Amino acid sequence: MPKAFFVTGTDTDAGKTLASCGLLQLAHSQGWSTLGLKPLAAGAEQTEQGWTNSDALALQAVSSLQPAYAEVNPVLLKQPIAPHLAALEEGRSLNLERLAGLVRGQLMKRADLTLVEGAGGWRVPLTPGQTLAGLAKALQLPVILVVRLKLGCLNHALLTVEAIQRDGLPLAGWIASSQGPEPMLQEEANLQSLLQLIPAPCLGHLPWLESATAEAAAGFLSLEPLNAH
Repeated sequence: MPKAFFVTGTDTDAGKTLASCGLLQLAHSQGWSTLGLKPLAAGAEQTEQGWTNSDALALQAVSSLQPAYAEVNPVLLKQPIAPHLAALEEGRSLNLERLAGLVRGQLMKRADLTLVEGAGGWRVPLTPGQTLAGLAKALQLPVILVVRLKLGCLNHALLTVEAIQRDGLPLAGWIASSQGPEPMLQEEANLQSLLQLIPAPCLGHLPWLESATAEAAAGFLSLEPLNAH
């Protein structure tokens, strides 16, 4: 049965893309069809495909359904800043209903595993009255949370978990992500605290990887806890 999840993080640069690519790579290695989506991205550079976002390109590369770039990332803003500010700078408006419709079109492809990666954290603003959490709510997708291991991560993780639960969505699992060659102080103790405090299974711990490839990340992750969804 096809499975789809929304991937969010405790912060910007939490490691969402590497975690998503690792999960998609792991699924593909087990014979699953895969699709990674980044419906909204802020931060673009000129490439052979035109203006693109590096996270979206990474997801496109590990999607076995071989989507076109515009299918992976239909809304691209050039400045690497908060999406609502980037849209304002470009004279554009963000529309939650349109985003949800675009993602629904891709979900109809019914890949064995589809991951919809958010932008930044759970409450990233889109408009004065909407946040990107509304996309996950509109699609009714279970959530995978990527926790960046740094000072303050316990508070950030628990607040995000509370917000996801308050929005009525199930937390399918979480992934710990180390963000530098030197581990945070008391990293193992913090990991144990997260294991005790987050009411969802841990899908793995991504250490700092010199070669941060999907293949390398896949070796530290597990899909088994997602089978319940």
